[in-house]
Amino acid sequence: MIKKKKKLSKKEIKQDSLVEFFYNVENYFEKYKNKIFTYAAVVVVAAAAVYFYINQKAANNEKASLELSRVMTLFDQGAYLEAIEGKQGSNIIGLKRIVEEYGGTENGETAKIYLADCYAYLGNYDESIKYYEDYSGSIGYLKATALAGQAGYYASKQNYEEAAKLYLEASKISDTNAENPDYLLNAGINYLKTGDKDEAKILFNKIKEDYVASLAQKEVDKYLAMIQ
Repeated sequence: MIKKKKKLSKKEIKQDSLVEFFYNVENYFEKYKNKIFTYAAVVVVAAAAVYFYINQKAANNEKASLELSRVMTLFDQGAYLEAIEGKQGSNIIGLKRIVEEYGGTENGETAKIYLADCYAYLGNYDESIKYYEDYSGSIGYLKATALAGQAGYYASKQNYEEAAKLYLEASKISDTNAENPDYLLNAGINYLKTGDKDEAKILFNKIKEDYVASLAQKEVDKYLAMIQ
């Protein structure tokens, strides 16, 4: 006579399920352990690469900051050619080299703006536009400066519509930028040159309303008079 099977308790069922689970895990590991070790190694290498990249970028940013502080004395003195190329017989390597070696770091990107400014002050607008357009830093007022620099380039080429759009875009980067009234004024002037008097009038009136104490506000009335 066949004996009845003992009915398993809930605890015993759980224990059996747990044993089966670990047994399946062990089999899976044995079957795929080579791949698992390979993937783990890849993750470790990738993590190490990211860590190295972040630390290397931080170190390069510090170096760029030091080099930029040295060259700014030349920039402030108006020695733009030396600021670009560096000063022989000194430890000042110049903005061009800073951009080449440290572009992509925050301070390297800042150097791009000063390099573009130098070329613009020297009248080399075709060279300056390259660096204004290439700026990819995260500093708000420098983003606006890059856009305004591009706007100035297009204005010099008599592409007044593009200049107006870029000046207007520059004015919207940050509400606290002290250059905003000037950007709006230049945008309005360039819209006026395209014949878009309505848009120009809106911008001029915005300056009168929002930037009462600005120097740009003092210029607005003469341009508004042209629209009447």
